[in-house]
Amino acid sequence: MDDLALARHLAAGAGRILMDLRAAGTHEGKALGAQGDVLANAFLMAEVAAHRPDDGVLSEETADTPARLAKNRVWIIDPLDGTREYGEGRSDWAVHVGLAVDGKAVLGAVALPGEDLVLDSAGIAPLPPMAPTPRLLVSRSRPAHEAVEVAKAIGGELLPMGSAGAKAMAVVRGQAEIYLHSGGQYEWDNCAPVAVAAGAGLHVSRIDGSPLVYNNRNTWLPDLLICRREWSERVLEEVARIGD
Repeated sequence: MDDLALARHLAAGAGRILMDLRAAGTHEGKALGAQGDVLANAFLMAEVAAHRPDDGVLSEETADTPARLAKNRVWIIDPLDGTREYGEGRSDWAVHVGLAVDGKAVLGAVALPGEDLVLDSAGIAPLPPMAPTPRLLVSRSRPAHEAVEVAKAIGGELLPMGSAGAKAMAVVRGQAEIYLHSGGQYEWDNCAPVAVAAGAGLHVSRIDGSPLVYNNRNTWLPDLLICRREWSERVLEEVARIGD
């Protein structure tokens, strides 16, 4: 398999494991999410080791080591993005498999197993038309301050949704125009979604417009903007005004 096919294989396979576990009914709620993380991560780590033994790996569910810092190719993985949503039986959760090369998210796949869907960075499908009123995706429980203020400034509508991957893929799928997050994430939360979004022709950056850089010693990424290119300049301008 080439890298993209491997990313799809990994994301889809972990998604099937998670759906089968949920269907089995042996766990519920937080216990379901915890067991799902363990099983999906075990599959992903084993498959990466088998298919790309010389590459580095950064996974949310595996203890990090400095070894990946010496690698120019690093797989950045979130076995279950949206544990809460998964445990609640919702569909807005995801599996992230991204590949960063020299710090850039070059390709990836995001599975939405609850919708039996895998999106990848090949960017084959054209973006659908935008809605006349811009839709901004926000957390179900903690809408980002900047997103709320930008929505007010541009006359946008806030759409609450679950996991980071689900929100990013909603922009890719034309279900929203803007995903602006400022509450902090880790590299595994957005590497694969950023690769897929970039492949679809969307704008991707930090909320100050600077590039997203991966495989850092500190894996914390404070903020993220994924949006239609038609809105990127205006959104970045409004975020800058908030900071003034």
